[in-house]
Amino acid sequence: MTKGNESRRLLSRRDTLGLIGGAGLAAIVGCGGDDDKQTTGSATSTTSAAATKSAAATASRASTASPTSAPVACVVTPALTEGPYFVDERLNRSDIRSDPSSGAVKESVPLRLNLTVSNVNGATCAPIAGAVVDMWHCDALGEYSDISGGAGQSDTSGQKFLRGYQVTDGNGGVQFQTIYPGWYRGRTIHIHFKVRTDPDAASGYEFTSQMFFDEATTDSVLARAPYNQKGSPDTRNVGDNIFNPDLLVPLSAEGEGYAGSLHIGVSAA
Repeated sequence: MTKGNESRRLLSRRDTLGLIGGAGLAAIVGCGGDDDKQTTGSATSTTSAAATKSAAATASRASTASPTSAPVACVVTPALTEGPYFVDERLNRSDIRSDPSSGAVKESVPLRLNLTVSNVNGATCAPIAGAVVDMWHCDALGEYSDISGGAGQSDTSGQKFLRGYQVTDGNGGVQFQTIYPGWYRGRTIHIHFKVRTDPDAASGYEFTSQMFFDEATTDSVLARAPYNQKGSPDTRNVGDNIFNPDLLVPLSAEGEGYAGSLHIGVSAA
């Protein structure tokens, strides 16, 4: 966890957050634990001071809008552990596939993800606008960027592939263009995400979880290059101590890859 996050408490199943200003967003309820060890990475910002200030100002205006009739399941999303590989890059981009220093994109299966963040109140949902949504995960061979000294991980310090954030629009929506992740020892295939209302304020709240994928789709992807260089994963969904079936993302074929959507629900007081 980066220094900027030390002043903010992570949410758990027992947490209930207070109201955020006059916006009406209240609690983000979660669950889960992790035995992963924390790994240090570079947290150097890749955006200019002006861009960071602008993003923070946008995020600080996070609010709930009128209830939406969007076809989402109005339920609270389970929170899961952040894990050891979050680096607060402040890299504002929708397409997170490349390393911004070189523009290089590794061979992989494309994956487009639409996320919708909303406040859950009974059977209705209200979209949350202006929230910062971070996404990060490993590449096709199980490597994270900007990590040094990780167990089983290469030294990728200074690289920033497969990391980035977007700010939710008026409908609470963001979109990421990424790749289908590979696997690494001890974990099933997954993608990390974090929702923050104000990343630069000590009073800002955050919600962290992970998403997972159907094993049949995973098997199909792992049979393709370059994934097949690594062989079969040592941990499947059922054997992963963090996996939650409520966070399975249904995918459909799209071109040479896949596309899917996930609703991220928070609970109002």
